[in-house]
Amino acid sequence: MNGPLEWIAAIGTMLAAGTIAADLGRKATGWGFILFCAVSVIWIVSGLTTDAMPIAAMNAILLLINAWGVWQYLLSRKNRKVMERIEPIEEAIEEEVEAEEERAPAG
Repeated sequence: MNGPLEWIAAIGTMLAAGTIAADLGRKATGWGFILFCAVSVIWIVSGLTTDAMPIAAMNAILLLINAWGVWQYLLSRKNRKVMERIEPIEEAIEEEVEAEEERAPAG
């Protein structure tokens, strides 16, 4: 291992993890899961072509988990409807919390 395919997959994995960790909203998180799906496929191909079966098997399972994440964040009609109703309330709550944090004594 350690060829260009692995480097692409490694960089993509880090970008996907950073996108999800950044908590930039449902769409960004959904796109992070799409990127995770893409790099899982690359890792599977890499594992199969270099005889690294544990890598291929692990990423086959991760592909399923990440596909579920895509469903949850981008494709589920029910979840989208719920989030459309929650988003305006969420923004107000975030503003309240920020105001509380500014008033709270440091420590």
